[in-house]
Amino acid sequence: MTALWKKWTAIVPAPFLTALLLGAGYLGFVAWEQSHWWLALTDYSFGWLVPLFVVFVVHDRWPRVTGALRACAAPGSPRMAGWGAGALQTAAYGALAGGAGLFFLGATYRAGAGSSQPGTLAVSLGAAALLLATLFVSAPEPAGEATAVGRLTGDARVRLVALFLFPALVWLVSAPMVSVVEQNLTRFLLGLVVRVVFFVFDVLGLAVQRDGNVLTLPEVLPGQPNQVGVAEACSGIRSFTACLFAGSFLAAVFLERFWKKLLLVSLAVVFAFGMNVLRALFLTAWAYNYGEHSMETKVHDLAGYAVLGLTVAGLLCLLPLLNLKLSFRQHDGTKTPTPFPTGNGPA
Repeated sequence: MTALWKKWTAIVPAPFLTALLLGAGYLGFVAWEQSHWWLALTDYSFGWLVPLFVVFVVHDRWPRVTGALRACAAPGSPRMAGWGAGALQTAAYGALAGGAGLFFLGATYRAGAGSSQPGTLAVSLGAAALLLATLFVSAPEPAGEATAVGRLTGDARVRLVALFLFPALVWLVSAPMVSVVEQNLTRFLLGLVVRVVFFVFDVLGLAVQRDGNVLTLPEVLPGQPNQVGVAEACSGIRSFTACLFAGSFLAAVFLERFWKKLLLVSLAVVFAFGMNVLRALFLTAWAYNYGEHSMETKVHDLAGYAVLGLTVAGLLCLLPLLNLKLSFRQHDGTKTPTPFPTGNGPA
């Protein structure tokens, strides 16, 4: 064990390695706490993938982590200067204290009352704050004088901790939100889906009546009502959380710039809602032609899986566009501009 520790501390400074091991313990507890919801709620069954994806992202970024550690310890390593330095340090220790309080509160609630949404949220938030703050305060100090910078993103410690944002924060997606938030979000999405479906059918001149979340369609068989009730399961909350997780993972692995990551995650939410509306339109059109009982077959479930698959496919198609780099060369009048490098010479 001692030999293994020496081997690792030759690559990663001992304080930072200790912080990583503590962080792994925090996240292990979070995974155990959230596993209750992954088993109990179908909407969150994708949570079993979260620990695997977290390990993959850390492994994929490990060369960048070691490079960021060397940048922190190098002479002239950039650090926030002036009042920003004090504010950053205060924020780090505040996050450390607040995260410890939330984690302890959630763990105590879990021990006394069992699994609950507020307890899971407290543990997840506390673990994220503890992990990021512990890594920040454990970052190595520069070997010589630091270089003063005025931008937060210029601080070498911030760049180092930013590599762990996905492993720390993805757990907020893989567990239920506080019930009042989730219920209000579900109700909002449900009403929006019903209104959009009714509007499209009305614009197309198709006979449809709306009574709350129930759409009344023309009878297919005489004497048999044809009504489509848009239940909470059709609100899109399942595809919303799953696509948010998928977008976060793809952004963490394949994109470098923060604005591109944020854009992809935002588009994942938009895609999830848009595809769920298409699913509701398809199922309503199916019932319009074949009756409400026709949706009791596998058509309903297949449409749901298709929504998730098409959303992920759409996000994958966006990755090449977000990673596209355009190069413009100025024509000096003596040489023909070459838009792309050719051969093995310099571009």
